[in-house]
Amino acid sequence: MGASSITFGKFIALRRTQLDWTQLRLATELDRSEDWMSQVERDVQQVKDLTLLRRFADVLGCELDELIALPQPAADRVRSRRRKPASATLTSTSAAEEDDVRRRPFMALAAAALFSPAVGQQAAHSEAPLAGLEDLLLYGTSRIPAPRREPTPESVAASLVTSRQEFKAARYDALAKALPGRIAAAQAVGTPEGSSRNVAQLYNLAVRLCIKVGDNNLVAITADRALTSARAGGDPLVTAEAQRMVSSSWRRQGSLSRATDIVVVAAEELLADTSVPQTARLATRGDLYATAAYTAAKTGDRSYAHSLIHEAADSAAAAGRASGLVDGIQGVALHEVSVHYELGDAGRAIELAATIDPATLPTAERQARFFTDVARAFDQWGRPEQCFRALLAAEQAAPQEIRRGVVRDLATGLLRHDRKLPGVREFAARTGVQTV
Repeated sequence: MGASSITFGKFIALRRTQLDWTQLRLATELDRSEDWMSQVERDVQQVKDLTLLRRFADVLGCELDELIALPQPAADRVRSRRRKPASATLTSTSAAEEDDVRRRPFMALAAAALFSPAVGQQAAHSEAPLAGLEDLLLYGTSRIPAPRREPTPESVAASLVTSRQEFKAARYDALAKALPGRIAAAQAVGTPEGSSRNVAQLYNLAVRLCIKVGDNNLVAITADRALTSARAGGDPLVTAEAQRMVSSSWRRQGSLSRATDIVVVAAEELLADTSVPQTARLATRGDLYATAAYTAAKTGDRSYAHSLIHEAADSAAAAGRASGLVDGIQGVALHEVSVHYELGDAGRAIELAATIDPATLPTAERQARFFTDVARAFDQWGRPEQCFRALLAAEQAAPQEIRRGVVRDLATGLLRHDRKLPGVREFAARTGVQTV
């Protein structure tokens, strides 16, 4: 069966049928949603990620080269419609009704993610690191050890600072251990609004921690807790960050259109909120649009992804001119590397990465994320040696970062080049890959 006689989607559907699998079964094997799988088989969803293509080949028992050669839908077919402006999306219902419409399917998704077993995850990732956070989410504070000292507003404020520092330093184990107690303390101290704001900020960090650790079971429900608390706290910036976390949750469940829309609407709502200083509005809008661009790129929507990342860059640059800071500009540049990778433009991703000095990136987490994205681009480009060097740089910047699923997938692929990449087997073992 030649590549010219069948499309990628039709080939996947045929192989699935030959295995007597449902779309849901195949989607589960790939850690994707059934809706996403349906779009792939109907040739309206591109699959350009080399790691994901390898997983398709392994699951379906076919050759990777055969899959790569199959024609896939053009970018303009993937997404023919553009998002409506934020004002248009909110005209048919009131804000409260809109929140309820969005919340109902989200909570169903969150419940499924939390209480359903995660297929294909290693046992080590379902156990220790986030056990305390899981207990807090399921049982409340009853299973959280009592603090040695009664929490105060000052101690809660200090715990927020420490939590951010631990995340930025990629000290995920320490953060995972301490976060449940810090959330419980924040719930017990301050006015209702102040307590909710503190809890929301800690839950926002908890979502990012769950993503780093690779525990998809907890991402959705933790993001919902963050957004619920943020709205009760009334801080627009904290709420916008929580909306970004909810978007990340939808993206990880395969609902890419909804994930993109959430942050685009949030960005426009925030920009119109004159209660927030303009510099902060622009900086946060840049973060939101960068997240939207990355998600749009995962759908294969090239023009929309580029439009969004340019909007993000413009907002970050405007915020930088007003504040004299470049942190947001760097953050957008890192997202743009990821956008090019997701669109299959490994060469452009590497070219852009070459313009970024990793030594100027302000945190270990950001440095490691940069090197990991560079490694992904080199892997997509078919350059295993450069990919391995980038992964080693990521490990040097933040050793705990290499336990992420994306690094394990890259390490697994590099094992094929064991003979010409001295040390790759030991590296793979450090990421958690079984090498024996």
